Amino acid sequence: MGYSKDNRPAMLEKLAQYELTLTDWADLHRGCRKYVAMTTKCWPAFQDMFRFVPCYVNSRMMRKGIPVSCEVDIYGTLSEYIGLCISQDEVTLLDINNSVPHDMYENSIMGKFDYKFTDTFMGFHCGNTCSTKLTANRHLSFQRIMARTHPQDWCDGTIEGDIIPGDITFYRLQSTADNKLRAYAAEGEVLPVPTKSFGSIGVFAIHEMGRFYRYWLIGKNFPHHGAVMFGHYGKALYEALKYIGVAPEEIGYNHPAGDRYVDENPFR
Repeated sequence: MGYSKDNRPAMLEKLAQYELTLTDWADLHRGCRKYVAMTTKCWPAFQDMFRFVPCYVNSRMMRKGIPVSCEVDIYGTLSEYIGLCISQDEVTLLDINNSVPHDMYENSIMGKFDYKFTDTFMGFHCGNTCSTKLTANRHLSFQRIMARTHPQDWCDGTIEGDIIPGDITFYRLQSTADNKLRAYAAEGEVLPVPTKSFGSIGVFAIHEMGRFYRYWLIGKNFPHHGAVMFGHYGKALYEALKYIGVAPEEIGYNHPAGDRYVDENPFR
């Protein structure tokens, strides 16, 4: 996304100052450490305090090898860092609590791809995914949800676009309230289906996702953020999770049809 001096958005100066602040802070405080990861607070406090949003800068930091999660999601940051190490590529963090509209499924997915409606979901965030992982329609914009209650220019700083189609690994590391590590991992894909929406967003498909979401993600109290590696890395991820101390029985995966979850009712 190149801009001439005459047509660049007014938000760029604020975003550049913020990015320099983060990179300077990382350099000054890394000490002997080779790697850096950050967790920041975002909406609505960030808009209220600084009059812009950090999403696009977060995506650029990831491109520099420094994961920055939003919403003070510490385990989201750790998940991103694990994915960065495994894939040697940019990863992203998305909300996973949005369904694909029925008409979109019927018109663009059913009969064209081998997925049930319950296998699909919208992976979304306000605008924090690297531009390299978005299609050619990517562009700088504003946080549209917060703009309902705040001046629009306070909400500048997202990068919007559909996430590129292709293989993905969907995963997360988390800790329970009694300090036990827990995780999940599933391989799937982003479908080549226009989302007709806003933010950094894609139409995701994972076989048996509906059951996986109900019996592991919700059943095990995982938060709404899921991390995404761009490629199938389930085998390496599973071994990495065991290596850092996650017990095998605490690593969830999308069970194939007919393979029950422990608390799944067999009389369905």
